[in-house]
Amino acid sequence: MPRPDMEAAVETLVETAYAKVNVALHVRARRDDGYHALESLFVFAENGDRLEGHATDDGAIDLLIDGPFCAGLDAGADNLVVRAARALQAYLGDQRGAAIRLTKNLPVASGIGGGSADAAATLRLLARLWDVRIELEELAGLALDLGSDVPACIASVTQLVSGRGEHLARHEVDGLEGLPMLLVNPGVGVSTGSVFAGWDRQDRGGLDAGSIDMLIKEGRNDLERAAIGVAPVIAQVLATMEGADGLLLARMSGSGATCFALFEDKAMMAQSAVAIRAAHADWWVMETRIRSA
Repeated sequence: MPRPDMEAAVETLVETAYAKVNVALHVRARRDDGYHALESLFVFAENGDRLEGHATDDGAIDLLIDGPFCAGLDAGADNLVVRAARALQAYLGDQRGAAIRLTKNLPVASGIGGGSADAAATLRLLARLWDVRIELEELAGLALDLGSDVPACIASVTQLVSGRGEHLARHEVDGLEGLPMLLVNPGVGVSTGSVFAGWDRQDRGGLDAGSIDMLIKEGRNDLERAAIGVAPVIAQVLATMEGADGLLLARMSGSGATCFALFEDKAMMAQSAVAIRAAHADWWVMETRIRSA
């Protein structure tokens, strides 16, 4: 049994796995490699899952999962947190280990990048724990093998994302960062594969993310109709958001089922959140803001 002073000497670090939101998601074509060519503006919430951990010397990656959405999650080798840790070990040629706790605050399979954000936060956490001198761009390159959304989640700042997620460009839209953002999930997990299978294969044109007005007027989520076909309650979520005072935009994120609403100010967002919680006590609702760099 370690002495109390030895336990106190163990350094524990914390990272947030920021929720990812697609303000717009344009699906352009299917690539020769089987992936879909996407154009999307990613923003990140100020809140998300929480990871904390400390380094060990045995090479093991030990994962404990708790939190409101931990049920049914496997902490074994297939978990994205463990896979990310093993990928960084292999990249470094090093067998330093870590004990990691993942507090799952975001719904699973919900279109806001929970697993991808967790993997990215793991890479950031371990780079700090293991005192690795590695640039974010290197981590992003390593991250692509873990999932299409993982590279963008490394920096977790507003970005234009294209290809299958490998082309990233920091992109500031005047007035967007810092906006109050309401996230709502009706408690339904949606399979990305089933949503893509229902996509109508129509290329409706590229993404203009030059201003908030263009994102509102010309932006879209090309997967929204297919996702509603899989989970009709998504349409109910969007209808519930529409018409709220101070609403700038309501749209589905990713492949669903989480939807987001952007508001002029925090008080109007809070008012909408109260109304939605009162009408749908079983829905998950999170009040947050778009994260700034």
